[in-house]
Amino acid sequence: MTTQQASPIQIVIQTELGNIAASIDRIRAPITSTNFLKYVDAGFYDGGRFHRTVWIDNQPQNDIKIEVIQAGINPDHDAHKFAPIRLERTHECGLRHRDGTLSMARFAPDSAQSDFFICIGDQPSLDYGGLRNPDGQGFAAFGQVTAGMDVVRKIQKSPCEAQTLTPPIHIVAIRRQA
Repeated sequence: MTTQQASPIQIVIQTELGNIAASIDRIRAPITSTNFLKYVDAGFYDGGRFHRTVWIDNQPQNDIKIEVIQAGINPDHDAHKFAPIRLERTHECGLRHRDGTLSMARFAPDSAQSDFFICIGDQPSLDYGGLRNPDGQGFAAFGQVTAGMDVVRKIQKSPCEAQTLTPPIHIVAIRRQA
């Protein structure tokens, strides 16, 4: 792998509330980062949305509390999602769910497709062995916010019903940066 191939990919998530810059780790999370970047390069997140906000007080059914915002592709592309990917567990890749970590949403191991979330504060219960998910397998971390955590927090505190942002926060585009 050349130095250029090994270096992290820089992206910008343009939202209606401002921009979030992030670094995508292709070395430690090659499956997850490749999957995410396929959606980015295909333009599937253009017109997508942040649709979920989770904070301490809006998860009464959960003993283990987390804080994240979750986004998905433009609903017009739902029928064209790529196949689910293998879960890259945090104990295998070495990435952890820290403040600003990007990670893939999933309902079961090896089920992640296009939804991703951003951690607000450290979230060790989302790592392998964490207690947030009954299966204990954790989630696949693959990137880190490098600028724009103020925008992440703005999205998290936007109006919601339960954990659904009302209205959702629109993603204008997600693009690789030179």
